Formats: sequence, C-alpha cells, structure tokens
Amino acid sequence: MRLVTFVSSGHQRIGAMTDGDTRIVDFLAARDNAGAAFNGMQALIEAGPAALDRAREIAAEAQRSRRGMVETKSVKLLSPLPAPPQLRDFLCFEKHLIQAFTQILRIRAASSADPEKALRELEKQGAFKPPQVWYDRPSFYKPSRFAVCGTDQDVAWPAYSKTIDYELEFACVIGTAGRDIPRDKARAHIFGYTIFNDLSARDEQTLEMASNLGPGKGKDFDNSNPVGPCITTADEIPDPYTLEMIVRVNGEERGRGNSREMHWKYEDCIAYVSRDETIHPGELFCSGTVGNGSGLETGRYVEPGETVELEVEKIGVLRNRIVRR
Repeated sequence: MRLVTFVSSGHQRIGAMTDGDTRIVDFLAARDNAGAAFNGMQALIEAGPAALDRAREIAAEAQRSRRGMVETKSVKLLSPLPAPPQLRDFLCFEKHLIQAFTQILRIRAASSADPEKALRELEKQGAFKPPQVWYDRPSFYKPSRFAVCGTDQDVAWPAYSKTIDYELEFACVIGTAGRDIPRDKARAHIFGYTIFNDLSARDEQTLEMASNLGPGKGKDFDNSNPVGPCITTADEIPDPYTLEMIVRVNGEERGRGNSREMHWKYEDCIAYVSRDETIHPGELFCSGTVGNGSGLETGRYVEPGETVELEVEKIGVLRNRIVRR
C-alpha cells in the first residue's frame, strides 16, 4: 500500500492511494468503527501488523464498493507523518561525499593565487577522500522534526541565506521498537519507505560547521524537511536497494542515482543506532544524499520561485517550490 495523510473538508485523515494515485481510500469513511488505529499515521504504525492487515482489507473493500473514495486532486496531501517522533539523517552514499568534497575544495582553491597548484597540494594531503571514521560507522545527525512539510507545500527562503540547495534522499520508517537489534534482524523493524528532501542553506551551513558542531540553521528553517508524498509499505518494496532516484528542478533533470549505491544499508544504520538505545515506531532513518543528488556536487543551486521534484521508484514524486517571503 501507498499510505498518505491528507486534509479533506477541514479534517486530517489517513488513507491509501489507488486507481493510479488518482483516488484515495479514506479509511475512516470507508468502514464504520474502523478503530483508533486509523486516527492518524503514527497511530496506525504503533498499532502494528494487525492494524496494517485491517487497512489492506478496508482498501480492498473500498475498491469493490467505492465507499470512502476521494479524488486525490480534491484534497491536500500533507507529510505522511506530519510530526514524526524522530528524524535521523545518515551519510550512506560515498559518491555524494567524494563529489561534495571535491567541489568544496575546488571553490577553496579557486580563491588562491595559483588554483591548480592549490588543488594538487590538497590532493596530496588526501583532502578529497572521506575521513576514515565515515568507513568505520554510519554517521548521522538529527534534523528538526518540527520542520517537516508535505508535497506541493511551498518552502520560504530563509532571510539569512543566499544559497539554497536540495538533497535527494529516501527514508525508511521504523515500524516496531527495538534495542540492540542485530543487523540480520533489522529489516523486520521497517514499516515502509518514503522520500526526504534535506534542504540546506549552504552558506550558513559552511560557516557554522567550522565550529565542529552542527549543522544548525544551515538545515533548520520552516518546511526545510519535506517528506512524502506517501509511505510505501515494506511488502511493496522487498528490495530497497534497487530503486532509481531522480531530481528535477523546474522539470529539468539535475541528477540521478540508485539506492544500490548505498555504502551503509538501513540494516547497518538500525543496528548501529539501537546499540544501548531504543528506536521507536514512526522514526525516520534517512539515507543521506545519493550521488549527483545535490546542487553542491554540480555548482547549480536553487533559485527563488523554482520547483524541486524528487522521484524515487515505487514511492512517487515529492514536489516543493522554494519562494521568497
């Protein structure tokens, strides 16, 4: 199933997309006394496998009876998890890291008297390579869960930044709690998958990261964490490491990659984070940027008024316009 949170007639509901995503099964409208598990996406996830099986039953019934069906274009889609209990954003793609380092160092070298010489010296120092610690453990930071928004929601350009960038990522949604989870058991804790755009104020991020703490305001501003358009349940994606990923700006393709390029897999991330720490239903574990998935790697950033589309196979398209206030 492709699960969504939406607003219809002023009420926030959850449902399943159907009919080529042109309609949504509103679970509460499709079945009387559906139960508290259908009051919101977090409630559905926490209710466990039995509630998900009931959701499938309701969706199948609605397909036959057409009861509880709404036109997708008549409602407003929100983030499938409007207020996730936790966000963790990892750096799983080596290619992105190498290309980002290369671009940053080229910019730094360009300001010197002899850019080519400066580049050679940086290369000798091994500056273009990810640090060894990246290969030792899956690194992550915690974005603001209060900055989440959904597809087709505008993002206001923060007044303190001149350089806004997109980051093409996808994420797994934790379905069941656990602690000290072995890597070979980790996939069983995944409820489903969604798309994540880790929008970044690059100029602010560059300044604050020099403190060896952060990122902070380089990442955190209202609607800076778009998520959506849906959560595709794990049974629909038996192998999450074969997914084509594409980013477009104003309809122009800016980059693409594939989830098979993940150096660190979600199993690694779940096993690492859950060491002496309980992970909880509804948490998002984000992949980090796929190679070619950011403007930082190409030097082409977002301009005011442009629309960023992130597409991940079997999940859909997450679309947001970046606007000046």
